[in-house]
Amino acid sequence: MNKLKILFLLVMCASNAQTYTFPDETEPHEGTWLAWPHQYEYGNTYRNENDATWVAMTKALQANEKVHIIAYNSTEKTRITGLLNTARVPLTNVNFVIAQTNDVWMRDTAAIYVRDASGNLVMQDWGFNGWGGDYRYSKDNLVPTAMGNATNRTPLNLNSTLVIEGGSWEMDGAGTLMATKSSVLAQTNPTSPSGIKALRNVGKTQAQVEAVLRQYVGARKFIWLDGWFSQDDITDAHIDGFAKFVPGNKLVTMNQTDLLYWGVPQSDITKLYNATNADNVPYTKVFIPLTANNVKKTNGTNLGYKGSYANYYVANNRVLVPNYNDPNDAVANAIIGGLYPGRTVVGIDVRNLYGNGGMVHCVTQQQPMGPTLSVSDYGLNTTTLKITPNPTNGITTIDMDLKESKPVAFELYNMTGRKVMELKEQNYLPGNNTVTLNLNALQNGIYFCKIMVEGKAVVSKKIILSR
Repeated sequence: MNKLKILFLLVMCASNAQTYTFPDETEPHEGTWLAWPHQYEYGNTYRNENDATWVAMTKALQANEKVHIIAYNSTEKTRITGLLNTARVPLTNVNFVIAQTNDVWMRDTAAIYVRDASGNLVMQDWGFNGWGGDYRYSKDNLVPTAMGNATNRTPLNLNSTLVIEGGSWEMDGAGTLMATKSSVLAQTNPTSPSGIKALRNVGKTQAQVEAVLRQYVGARKFIWLDGWFSQDDITDAHIDGFAKFVPGNKLVTMNQTDLLYWGVPQSDITKLYNATNADNVPYTKVFIPLTANNVKKTNGTNLGYKGSYANYYVANNRVLVPNYNDPNDAVANAIIGGLYPGRTVVGIDVRNLYGNGGMVHCVTQQQPMGPTLSVSDYGLNTTTLKITPNPTNGITTIDMDLKESKPVAFELYNMTGRKVMELKEQNYLPGNNTVTLNLNALQNGIYFCKIMVEGKAVVSKKIILSR
């Protein structure tokens, strides 16, 4: 086979590769996944001192979305149910999945949800090796499979494609991905707690890693910070400890003094402050403080270091912010609340969890709104599904193709997760149907249109209103 033919085949394979996009955390959720702390890895004290944090998260989340709780076994399920009942947490939106886990860090161990080119929701199971081989992970590595079994999905197996944790990268909803090299690319870790030198993605270049992330999460631009290794940092400098994107081209981080305290090198601070999006527009920086004091656990143990508020989680109509019984809790809550109008800030006491190395974002994983079955099972052809014009200055149309007559409804949500428009369910005929949306009463911004077939949210499409 000559070189020209080989090149042609490579180009064709690349052009036919399935591509995916990662829904922004602020998009409407079907639910949130939590793995409840148990005694089988770190003992009863660890479990008991963290129960209250999981009760508080469940109580806050269940009001506006489902909460999928992974319980180690049926005994733990019964115990957790008792805790929730005692705290008077309604169980209507709570469901349990029985699966053994090593740990609680669902941001890193759970499947992530993306959408394919047709808008179908897809689970992805990435490689996980215990943060570079430092901790046991054989049970955590099976969490995506357990999630798939519980929701009648088969996760896309990417274990051999890339080793990456969800907390190590952040995306801005428009194609820019930010991460630290120390937590993604293969480098020598001189401070590994176990002395093991097993690393992520040994043998892969930065260009190869970027190619994978372009295809599987829709990254268009990369902001690489060097990061750092530290004896106290399990993750090798996950980005979600000190920086987070916010809709409206904003970047939440800390001032220079606090970033240096956190361990961020000055060269990385400069890169962070000068960061631009995929269109080379600088981000508006929003600074939140560290805690005023060193964090003390609920039993009075002084951890000897301050806490970060950047590791917060955006849910439907809620923002869960790590709190530490510190004077700066109110300051951080107010700043973060101002970034998400229409959502209620709920402070979650993470003092005991923080003693184990993480906060709220680390232990949550969102499941975007989407069908339990594939889109095609509902008779909707997403290949021909179009919204035009998009962006729109007020009037736009949805063209949809149905295999058979179906009852369809449309719901429009703003970036805060609040429903702002609804077209009631009605029967549409087989073949092509055109539906007109009049957005003139709405403010400019990004909206998400849920298409409901037979009462199920089948697909969500982004609509940009710009006058």
